[in-house]
Amino acid sequence: QVHVVESGGGLVQAGGSLRLSCVGSGTTFSSNHIGWFRQTPGQERELVASISSIRSGAVTNYLDSVKGRFTISRDNAKNTVYLQMNNLKPEDTGVYYCNQALARWSWGQGTQVTVSS
Repeated sequence: QVHVVESGGGLVQAGGSLRLSCVGSGTTFSSNHIGWFRQTPGQERELVASISSIRSGAVTNYLDSVKGRFTISRDNAKNTVYLQMNNLKPEDTGVYYCNQALARWSWGQGTQVTVSS
């Protein structure tokens, strides 16, 4: 069974930066298409960034609203995926989760990101 643990969230002012980490066990991250998802109260989780498997070229994709501000990356040796978030905006506030891009794994506890204006 795959387990993921997200960390790195916090409270920042608008314009600030955070780097989220997702450590996995039970699977090899480099062989998977992995995404960072965001959930806000009353809303469904939305995919904000993804990175394809190494075999598929490690192609990255982003939600339009985060393009140019967020960067997803993967450290294969550490079986970890990161989300570097710069120039944060209040609308980026939410709980961030990582999962296989089609959300086939069990969800972790997520990490809370709060951006104050």
